[in-house]
Amino acid sequence: MRNLLLFVVIALLASSCAVTKKYHPTKKFSPQQLQSDYTLFRNILEESHPSLYWYTPKDSMDYYFEKGQAMLHDSLTEAKFRNVLSYVVAKIRCGHTSVKPSKAAVRYMRVMRTRSFPLGLKLWPDTAIVTATLNQKDSINIKGNIITAIDSIPITTILDTLFTYLSADGYNTTHKYQTLSNYGGFASLYNSVFGLRNKYLVNYIDLQGHEKEAYINLYNPAIDTLKKSGKKAPGLSHRERKKRIKSFNRSFYVDSTLQSGFVDLNTFVKGYQLPRFFKKSFKKLHKADVPNLVIDLRSNGGGSVTNSTILSRYIANKPFKIADSLYAITKKSNYGRYQQNRLWNWLFLVFMTHRKQDGHYHFAYFERHTFKPKKHYHFNGHIYILTGGNTFSASTLFLQSVKGQKNVTIVGEETGGGAYGNTAWLIPDVTLPLTGVRFRLPLLRLVMDKDIPKNGRGVMPDIPALPNVQDIRLEQDYKMNKVKTLIADSLVQ
Repeated sequence: MRNLLLFVVIALLASSCAVTKKYHPTKKFSPQQLQSDYTLFRNILEESHPSLYWYTPKDSMDYYFEKGQAMLHDSLTEAKFRNVLSYVVAKIRCGHTSVKPSKAAVRYMRVMRTRSFPLGLKLWPDTAIVTATLNQKDSINIKGNIITAIDSIPITTILDTLFTYLSADGYNTTHKYQTLSNYGGFASLYNSVFGLRNKYLVNYIDLQGHEKEAYINLYNPAIDTLKKSGKKAPGLSHRERKKRIKSFNRSFYVDSTLQSGFVDLNTFVKGYQLPRFFKKSFKKLHKADVPNLVIDLRSNGGGSVTNSTILSRYIANKPFKIADSLYAITKKSNYGRYQQNRLWNWLFLVFMTHRKQDGHYHFAYFERHTFKPKKHYHFNGHIYILTGGNTFSASTLFLQSVKGQKNVTIVGEETGGGAYGNTAWLIPDVTLPLTGVRFRLPLLRLVMDKDIPKNGRGVMPDIPALPNVQDIRLEQDYKMNKVKTLIADSLVQ
């Protein structure tokens, strides 16, 4: 056993040093290198991904694998190779499976200020509105205007193209729209798929409703960034930075006028002392004796199931389960040397899962365990939960545990995370040895409730609060305003 552990440690060190080559965006890999990494990519997914054919039948997935391979007949840069992998990965319809740049590319992008498409957009079906422009020196400011086409390509056609490279749970599009609406999301993928140009012809509808067109310049930070005057602001101490990050990810306050508590929760990731935060917040709610609670999950991409379950216990009015089934399809891999944290993942699967009659390796604890509501500081008032396309993964587990309660109202948009289940839990990065490109490989499939239709959709809101042009132009928080209106109306009654 000692020799085995020594071998594993040596192999891990060797694999961590496998890709140390310098990166340059114009560097190309030969078709032979690309084909080798691509074959490995396909083999690993077919061996270990537990939901490869969950939404896409095997014959269709085989077709996409072969189509991706056919794209590798010529030399490609890393970015173009990532596009091929992303196109194939998107067909799995798993939001936890995605392609990442090599570590060398990430280091390069941190140091080098790269050129980019200059506009930030807020996107939803049939609408693309400008929310930011990087070209501060540009004489044309089209912020707040509705984009209808870029370089004579309708914006709907552009989005249809970009969607083919984006991963999402099932048939969810809310998550894709939100991903492109996130800071830098549209520009990054547009740059990669459509390429960079010195000027872009943009067709738009202005604030007065007139159709117009204009040329906007490529954003070049070397010449377009406005210089800041004055002394450099003093840097924050490590303690202050940590406090700010913690405050950004979870905060709580009581609004006595609205008789409501407000929890802004942007993550369930460990490291932010969430169990302690929940206890202190619900204790304050208990002392304040307010009848309403608002939980904002619009930016919560998930994290620890332990943390999401603790929050559920403060709200759920009856015992609940996290999963009807949770399993991996294999305990060991022929390609473990390419996986991050492979020793830990192997130990988890060996000691925490057991093979059942279906041939899968089940994590039985969560399949059979029922969690009970907390007795101390349990909140029994009315709860409003804000959701959107960034509400993902563990956030949907929390939502499913309380959805349908008479005192719970979900307000906003369909969640990005699937309502039926997802493929997550252990998600190592896999590094392809010749290009250094990485992809996320979830190892377990989780079905929350087998009685929910597997229609590939997210958790639906009880009261929709959808974006509209006027609120976006005025930078209004339309979802929060909707909740506050509901609370104010309930206090009047």
